[in-house]
Amino acid sequence: MSSQKNLGFMHFLLVVDDLLEYKGGMPKKGSPPLEGELLQGTLDLLILQTLVLGPSHGHTIAYAIEHRSEDVLQVEHGSLYPALHRLEDRGWIASFWGTSENNRRARYYRLTPAGRKQLAQQTNRWDELVRAINRILRPAEE
Repeated sequence: MSSQKNLGFMHFLLVVDDLLEYKGGMPKKGSPPLEGELLQGTLDLLILQTLVLGPSHGHTIAYAIEHRSEDVLQVEHGSLYPALHRLEDRGWIASFWGTSENNRRARYYRLTPAGRKQLAQQTNRWDELVRAINRILRPAEE
């Protein structure tokens, strides 16, 4: 492998390691969720995609990710709120105060135009990464 290709391969390994950390195999439907935590880039992508549907408060964002993943992905508040603040600092989401379904004051988050652009870029990068991993896991028969 040339030095250039080797560097690209090493970067690929580092990126893959940063996607999702879990213990054990993928659970079957009805099994307990994955143990571990979603790492920064993946969680950011999931939050941005969730906010495409409209403004939501943190609890609803976490629930939507869990529900849409059929409870395979569990979002812990210790990861969610720092991610929301990071996304807001980057200008990809904006927040405002509102009233939740149970009449409590809650901070709502909405996707900004810059966030929509970032979501498109991250989604394309995710698709590229999935294709690359699938080429390794499911090579074409020769």
